[in-house]
Amino acid sequence: MDEASIAAAILSGPDAIIAADRDGVVTFWNAGAQRIFVFTAEQAVGESLDLIIPERLRARHWAGWKQVMATGQSRYGAGDLLAVPALRQDGTRISVEFTIHPLRDAHGDMAGFAATLRDVTARFEETRRLRRQLAALS
Repeated sequence: MDEASIAAAILSGPDAIIAADRDGVVTFWNAGAQRIFVFTAEQAVGESLDLIIPERLRARHWAGWKQVMATGQSRYGAGDLLAVPALRQDGTRISVEFTIHPLRDAHGDMAGFAATLRDVTARFEETRRLRRQLAALS
C-alpha cells in the first residue's frame, strides 16, 4: 500500500480532521468533520473556528490560540488528548476529544494547527448519568 492510499483512507475516515491557519480560519475540513459537525467543507473552509466553539468558551480559546501562535509553545502539543464541548451546525452541543498537530512554515514559525477530533457525546452522557446514579445512592 502506498502513502497516497494511506493518506486517502485517513482523510476520509470517521474522525474529523480540521486545519486552520494562524488566524484560526479553517483551511481543511474532511468528510468526518462534515459527519460530526454537519457543516460541509464548502460552508466551513474560509470561516473562523468559531463555527464549532461554544460562545462562552471563545475568549479563552482565542487567548490560548494567540499565545501559541506567538510563542510556538503549547502545553497540549505532545499528543495530549483534550476533551471540550463543541457545536454542530444546528447549535446542538456535543462533546469531542481531540489531539492537535502544530503546522509550521518553511522557517519553523507557527502557521496554524490541524486537529483530529472524535465525537464522544454518548460516552460523556453515559458517564454523567452513572455519576448521578452513584451520587443518589450515597
